[in-house]
Formats: sequence, structure tokens, C-alpha cells
Amino acid sequence: FNVTKQKLELTDAGRQMARYSNPPSGEHADAMDKLHEAIEQALQAHYRFRRDQHYMIEKGKVVIIDEGTGRRMPDRHWSEGLHQAVEAKERVEINKQADHAAKITFQSFFRLYTHLAGMSGTAVQNRWEIYRVYKLWVVQVPTNRPVIRRQLPDMIFPNEDSKFDAVVGQVKDLKAAGRSVLIGTRTVDKSEKLSEKLSLAGIEHRVLNARQHENEANIVADAGQVGRVTIATNMAGRGTDIKPAPGVVAAGGLHVIGTERHEAIRIDRQLAGRAGRQGDPGSAQFLMSLDDELLEGLGPWRKKRFEEMGRRAGTQAGGGGWQRYLGLFQRAQVSVEARHLKNRIDLLVHERQRQEILKDIGADPYVD
Repeated sequence: FNVTKQKLELTDAGRQMARYSNPPSGEHADAMDKLHEAIEQALQAHYRFRRDQHYMIEKGKVVIIDEGTGRRMPDRHWSEGLHQAVEAKERVEINKQADHAAKITFQSFFRLYTHLAGMSGTAVQNRWEIYRVYKLWVVQVPTNRPVIRRQLPDMIFPNEDSKFDAVVGQVKDLKAAGRSVLIGTRTVDKSEKLSEKLSLAGIEHRVLNARQHENEANIVADAGQVGRVTIATNMAGRGTDIKPAPGVVAAGGLHVIGTERHEAIRIDRQLAGRAGRQGDPGSAQFLMSLDDELLEGLGPWRKKRFEEMGRRAGTQAGGGGWQRYLGLFQRAQVSVEARHLKNRIDLLVHERQRQEILKDIGADPYVD
């Protein structure tokens, strides 16, 4: 596994095995380097892509899930045979890979506009990248009313089960106090697992994920009612504000529980920012466990060691001695964000060089 590229690659022994394992032959067979790429894509599909996190199966088709928003992306397909590898893994009909007529990066596309502007509640921390890419300064506008939301300290748990049990306990207390609760999960699979635990505890709740997207606006609009509990995948960026009912405001406002830290701190801030809007009271807290996916940012072997540690701990409660691992999550998040930034900058430089070369030879920089 190449940590820098975030992809599985064949070792020299793997390439040797592919060469001498009776590969397809004949005039229509792929060259050996193409065979290696196909094997790597198959490994990526089987071992890195997870159902109900990266994609879902809908009406016998593989539908990509946007990890940033939790929404379905039915018109998008992975390229270079990866989509077909996932279809083969899930044993659904394999569709022929479509050819593309032209290609362009997001950075190059937006820079084609004569005038460019935008608004975001979390753009300040990325202001240098925005200036480097688009030559635009980020201006911070004060909030309409002072923010009185309370950000509670993160809590660490040994494993996912103990973390979800703690979430159920918190929800019971908050519901009894007359507050509304929004629980953010990273994947469809986790939202459904937590939903089962809440159901077993007799807690009425609603789930918003890629499967329930039709009722999104109604679910979000009602999430601020007294005692309402809502589970949502990557709530960040959804267009409907959660307006707490007067009884909820009097009880302390909406409480947001994040069940994992994301790879980008912007998404965490967007999730926490669902509470305490427009000067309303509210609070937010993140609960993490040693088997969270974020810890892959420290390396696959270290993550496996933490998972084993959490598994041995069984049903131990969080807090206490487990809080000493908080720095790991912070380091992992910084490391992953730095790697993603480097990848975006490398893409920007590569695209600029490619366009210059194509222009020099009189070719179209987007079609050719």
C-alpha cells in the first residue's frame, strides 16, 4: 500500500506472479503493464472500497457516494476500469467503460470564468490555497449575532461498540432534558448500525443518508423539535437550516454529536456548526475510537495495532486512560490534510505543464 498515493500497488513479487500465472494472450490481449493496472484496480476495489461508504447498490447498479456530502452521485463513474472492478466485486452487471470527449480539472474549469467569487463558512483556514489557485483573497465577515455554541472536549473510546453505547447513553440524557440531537456519521453503514442500537434502546429517531435522500429537507427542518433525534451522514453543507423549537432553546439548544473526525477539519467544523446558529444556544462534541478510519493517516500497520488494542479492551468505557490517545487523531488529521493539499498542488502544476505543452504543439488543452 502506497501511503503517499493512497493506492494499492503490486510489489515486484506480485508483478512476477502476474507474468507467470498464465495471463490472457492473443492479438486482443492487453500488454503486461495494462494487466498490472487491471490487477491493481481489482485490489483497490476489493480491499480499499467499502460498500455503503464509497458506493451503494441501487437497482442492480453501483452508485458512487460523495464522501464529502453523503449524497448519491448516480451520473458519475470511476475511470480506468475501477468502476467495472467494483461491479465485478458486487456481482452486478458490468457496464462497458465510457470514453471521454474532453477532460479538465476543477481548478482549471473555475479559472476560465472572468469573474469568480464564493461564500463559505470555513474558507478562512484554506485562504492561502485559494489565493495560490485562484488569486482571490478570503475576507472574513463577522457573524450576524455572537456565536454562543459550546464546543465540548473530544472523547476517546477503545472501539466502535463502546463509542456507540456512549452515544446512546448521551442521547437518552439529552432527550430527557428536552433537547434535540443531531448525530453525524461518516458512512451509510455506520448510520444504520447506530440506528439499530438506538432502536434496541427504544429511542425514536430518524435517519438521513444516501438511501433516504428524498426526505432530506423535511428531516432536517424537523430536526430541531423537542426530543427529536436525527442521524445523518456528513451533514456538512446541506442547504436547510435546523431551527430549534422554543422549548429546545430554553433547554440549551441543539446538541451535535460527531461519531468520527473526518479527513478534513473543515467538514468537522461544518458539522459542529449546525448547532448554535444565529445566536441560538447549542453544543457540539466529537466521540472517537481507536478503530476509526482516520488513524490510517498514521500508517496501515499502526492502525492495525490500535485496532487490536481496542478489541482487547472489550466493552471498557471511554475517557480516563484512553484520552491520552487524543494527540494521535490530531496528528493523523494534520497528516492526511497535508497529503491532500500536496496532491491538489501537484495536480495543479501537472495540469499547467500539460496545457503549455499542448498549446506549444497547437493542440487543444482540453480535448486532446
